[in-house]
Amino acid sequence: MKVLCIGDVVSRTGRDMLFKYVEDLKYKCGIDLVIANGENSNHGRGITRSCHSEMTRAGVDIFTLGNHAWGAKEVIQLMEQEGDVIRPLNFPGNVPGSGSVIVSTRSGVKVGIINLIGQTNMAPCNSPFEAAEREVKRISEITPVIFVDFHAEVTSEKVALGYFLDGSVSAVFGTHTHIQTADAKILPNGTGYITDLGMTGPADSVLGMNKNIIINRFRTGMPQKFEIATGRGQFCGCVFTVDENTGKCTEVERIYFEE
Repeated sequence: MKVLCIGDVVSRTGRDMLFKYVEDLKYKCGIDLVIANGENSNHGRGITRSCHSEMTRAGVDIFTLGNHAWGAKEVIQLMEQEGDVIRPLNFPGNVPGSGSVIVSTRSGVKVGIINLIGQTNMAPCNSPFEAAEREVKRISEITPVIFVDFHAEVTSEKVALGYFLDGSVSAVFGTHTHIQTADAKILPNGTGYITDLGMTGPADSVLGMNKNIIINRFRTGMPQKFEIATGRGQFCGCVFTVDENTGKCTEVERIYFEE
């Protein structure tokens, strides 16, 4: 089976890129499931019902979130009613929503998806390693096919989690930093891995933001009101090919399109 994982979808431009490429990739690559990180889909912060509906029409099956999970108030109701939006499992306290989900593809294969957030340079959270270990053990009793979105700031934490879960999940893909990394590979024990899927959104930008405003902030150190960039878009992600019987990854293909 093949699963398309799409990096942080940013704003109107990112949503447009989904319509431009997802269905075509499904047809050409034989995609069975599409997972996208949607925490920036609503003008850079959070996911709204209208954004969710639009991205679902574009072909996305499951949405993961991150540090901007609560950026839109309606996300709580959205998680409760739709069942296809998950937030980081290791958020502290008794927060709304779920950190994982198990879905069935059209061919009947059960797939587990886990959402985690990093501890380094992020808001306080519980250990992603401990949370992952517990949840993988639970889901593996139902299916060997498990995907993990690790929404984290630093590459070392992402790489460490990849090796920690190597052999127990089908794939670990990083999100949050918005820059696609060139290290897509299969780890020694059969887990597909990439440090960051990259951003699906405005190409001529600094992580999706207006580049001139960000440059001025770096030059002067003065506070600036961030604005979403406009113009041409880019599409970033990865296609993981997985043996549905063993859960092992057999192929990883990095995807990058730019208008």
